Amino acid sequence: MEPDSVQPLVLIAGGSSAAGVAVSRALVTAGLRVVTVGSDDTRIRVAAQAAGGAVPAVADLADPAAVERLAAAVHRDHGPIDGLIHLVGGWRGGADLAAQSDADWDFLHRNVVTTLRNTTRTFYPDLVASARGRVAIVSSTSVTDPTPGNANYATAKAAAETWLGAVANGLAQPGDDGHPGRGAAVVLVVKALVDDAMRAAAPERKFPGFTDVSVLGQTVVSLFSPDTDAHELNGRRMIL
Repeated sequence: MEPDSVQPLVLIAGGSSAAGVAVSRALVTAGLRVVTVGSDDTRIRVAAQAAGGAVPAVADLADPAAVERLAAAVHRDHGPIDGLIHLVGGWRGGADLAAQSDADWDFLHRNVVTTLRNTTRTFYPDLVASARGRVAIVSSTSVTDPTPGNANYATAKAAAETWLGAVANGLAQPGDDGHPGRGAAVVLVVKALVDDAMRAAAPERKFPGFTDVSVLGQTVVSLFSPDTDAHELNGRRMIL
């Protein structure tokens, strides 16, 4: 295992969810340092403990000033980050196009898009400077197969993918030293995620096509492998 001083530092945005716990646990187990962020102090502390060694932090990621304060605290206590895994989201849908409400759109835009914009803009210099800078979001198969009932959701996810494409292009640019960019931004695509609690709550369900959160965790770990070629990884849309 590498010394603590050189282990990559990964920030999990939206770490209180089952996906956040699974990804944090996988990264910690692999020897990486993890700061996991949520909006509720109690929930994120429980999630960090469940992850087995992640450091909890509280911030409203939809508030740019709060993200700036978060970055200052992370830099002070842990140094610059090497990875940003964006798991903030949520689902809102309706029966048809007319049922796609403004309230649902505002919720999705705030959680899916605004939090991504704030975190990537604030931590972008860290990711560019890192020898293993990585950014990943979880998107949906609905982006390429939208329906009237999920139009708000699919549109918000599509916007997030477009924003991440811009991040990927930025990470590919040569640095001040003239060397090619060493970072990579990746879209991880799922139909939906499932975890053990969901299975226990509905034992009769089969969850066809769903991706287990443990698979998401191991995929994120693989992004930070020293053997991974950033140029081949950058800009990829990986269906899990």
